Amino acid sequence: MDFYGIMCYFFCPMGQKRQKYVSVGFVALGCPKNIVDSEVMLAQIGQAGFVLSSDPDSADVVVINTCGFIEPAKLEALDAIRQAVRQKKKGRIRKVIVAGCLSERMGQALADEVKGIDAVIGLSQRDQVAAIIQNCLAESSPHPAEIYVEPSGVGIHDDRGRLLITPGHWAYLRISEGCSRKCSFCTIPAIRGKFRSKPMEIVLDEARELVSSGAVELSVIAQDSNFYGRDMGLKDGLIQLIGQLEKIEPLRWLRLMYLYPAGVDDALIQAVAQSKKIVHYIDMPIQHINNDILHSMRRADSKEHTIELVEKARTAMPNVALRTTVIAGYPGETEAQFEELLEFVRWAGFDALGCFPFYAEAGTAAAELPGQIPNDTKNQRVDALMGVQQSIVFAKMDARIGAEWTVLVDEVFKDEAVGRYYGQAPHIDSVCKIQNARAQAGQSIQIRVIGRDGYDFIVEQID
Repeated sequence: MDFYGIMCYFFCPMGQKRQKYVSVGFVALGCPKNIVDSEVMLAQIGQAGFVLSSDPDSADVVVINTCGFIEPAKLEALDAIRQAVRQKKKGRIRKVIVAGCLSERMGQALADEVKGIDAVIGLSQRDQVAAIIQNCLAESSPHPAEIYVEPSGVGIHDDRGRLLITPGHWAYLRISEGCSRKCSFCTIPAIRGKFRSKPMEIVLDEARELVSSGAVELSVIAQDSNFYGRDMGLKDGLIQLIGQLEKIEPLRWLRLMYLYPAGVDDALIQAVAQSKKIVHYIDMPIQHINNDILHSMRRADSKEHTIELVEKARTAMPNVALRTTVIAGYPGETEAQFEELLEFVRWAGFDALGCFPFYAEAGTAAAELPGQIPNDTKNQRVDALMGVQQSIVFAKMDARIGAEWTVLVDEVFKDEAVGRYYGQAPHIDSVCKIQNARAQAGQSIQIRVIGRDGYDFIVEQID
């Protein structure tokens, strides 16, 4: 259930100073899967001859790629849309176009809620963004919003030819669309449709393209990564895929994200453990640990299996970094069931954990369940859980002072550099603050941990 927002602005020189041009500002919101869509749209907009503006508040056209997964993401998207519409009313923007998951989820209702939107683009129409911009510019204002939303959930996007938002040395590699799980709280299947694997050759071509452009780390993403290939009749499809990805040079790190617990088996654990490129990092969202709650959530996993997975992962990889997400305040969750979750978190000792209060999302089965828990109680449980997790993480970090790791440098400043060791995923985890760094972004260096600053490690480069 992770989400975050990135305001991404790009500038391309307009060439002839007297040449007439149309500038396009782009706002990208949402999860890594949505970021990939943004990168594809940015490339298409640039290739169509538009200038990608460094200032969306005064561009001719603003495109906002939205997330609509949970209520906070929806509110963040609506804030960005309303800001663009305000700028349009002031005459600073000519057209406002909204794309992404919120567009897919709301359609015409989005244009009805925020007056001043010129076009609403669904997920299936992603690759028409440049033509839609042209159509909007040809329309006189004011005019009713054009709705380009058709049922999604069919076909697969080709994500090759992206203009990266991420730094050049790492990128997301999306291997599928949609999700076929039936979790009671989740809107993704309704928004993005059933799980569809991207053909392996297309995934490999995209990976080669990213690596040839300078990426040395790829984060493999999907809504359910270990389901990859099952819809194509492949046995152990993810294992086959990562086996091919490992052959790509000069790729250094492969990171597996969004592993559904019920699909993690011994073969996958061993594949990660034995790989020379797949980092010992397992992102496995469990959502809860009480079996009754898991059953109500329509999760295919169980407490016993999750405990077994944690034990097997740590046996196969004593240095493994484990990341998870959980939901607090699910309908009917008793104090005893919440305490069970707390106790499990204490036992598991996750290296990173995200906790969200339950959101009763319209159209989901869980939104209609009896026993809805007051917001104050949900928030108190989130705070209690994150307090426990903070104590675990700080103790583990203190125990790692003196450790020596390889760190991938992400940014270099005047007095400090920032990077990540294998146990830190980009954008969602903490970082290593590197003192006396003698490296450039994208380089791998050896460091020694000398302290911590909150959740960040303080490290020094060693020769």
